[in-house]
Amino acid sequence: MRNPPRYVIFGTGAIGLATLDALLRRGETVRMVNRSGSAQVPEEVEVIGGNAADPEFNTDVTRGARVVYQTMNPPYERWVEEFPALQAGVLAAAETHEARLVSMENVYMYGRPAGHPLTETRDYAADTKKGKLRGQMATELLAAHRAGRVAVAIGRASDYFGPRGGAQSNLGDRLFPAALAGKTATVLGDPDQPHTYTYIPDIGEGLAVLGEHPDAPGQVWHLPNDPNTHTTRQLVDLVFQQAGQPCTRLRQIKPWMIRIAALTNRTLRELPEMQYQFEEPFIVDSSKIINTLDVHATPVEQALADTLATYRSAASGSQPQPSHPSPA
Repeated sequence: MRNPPRYVIFGTGAIGLATLDALLRRGETVRMVNRSGSAQVPEEVEVIGGNAADPEFNTDVTRGARVVYQTMNPPYERWVEEFPALQAGVLAAAETHEARLVSMENVYMYGRPAGHPLTETRDYAADTKKGKLRGQMATELLAAHRAGRVAVAIGRASDYFGPRGGAQSNLGDRLFPAALAGKTATVLGDPDQPHTYTYIPDIGEGLAVLGEHPDAPGQVWHLPNDPNTHTTRQLVDLVFQQAGQPCTRLRQIKPWMIRIAALTNRTLRELPEMQYQFEEPFIVDSSKIINTLDVHATPVEQALADTLATYRSAASGSQPQPSHPSPA
């Protein structure tokens, strides 16, 4: 390993890499950690491979770090089996080195919105397997903070989209290539329900702020979303317009289609319990981080345009030049 960095990020998926981007814009030194030891990162960024559930490995790889980021996301069908040990390993490392721990979460623990926007004060009322797990993990982190063991800041995002979103994003591989080609895009759930989507670079910027702001620890923060919540169909319409298409072509993936496909696909088998998110208005309020830490969402039109540019550039083999949020 090279000289100890100030920041260590566990996870090299879309969120981990967006956090890396935000830290590099600040001129920080960063180490990435994943299982393979390889990732598409700038040459100066060290990537270490290992098992994040191993406390000894985590202690070694985080030595000297001021902030540790947890952005890992195990296979969807392995959440219950793998996630608690991964979090425990990272938490132990941060505690050992007295580093701040910034943990990336989603909003599963709240359960159904029931007609109200989701805020950070919402009770954990999930009745799903993955929602209950998320609630338990968040409770453990905040308990560690209150006990004085480690400074913890939690960032939560809704369904994400943006560069590197890929097939895991509802507004990802099933949308942007189709829009560029004038073909039919597909989305999960009812496209006419208002639904909050969080832009991946805004997630990275928000997590970077949580790692440096003195008021961040000990709290949950919804990462910045465009306050004007759109329906999924409205966002798809914008993408088709930006792609220069005369009309939108959109098809909904029906719940029964998922259930049939799930018979032979373990990952898809995990989706039905979470489909409530697309059956009613699903609005995640991020006014707290906007008003308190001055972290704002990229305007959704710009965010979609930048994401479309990455898909267009990938198709042509050129390098996109998306705009990025400025450090707060």
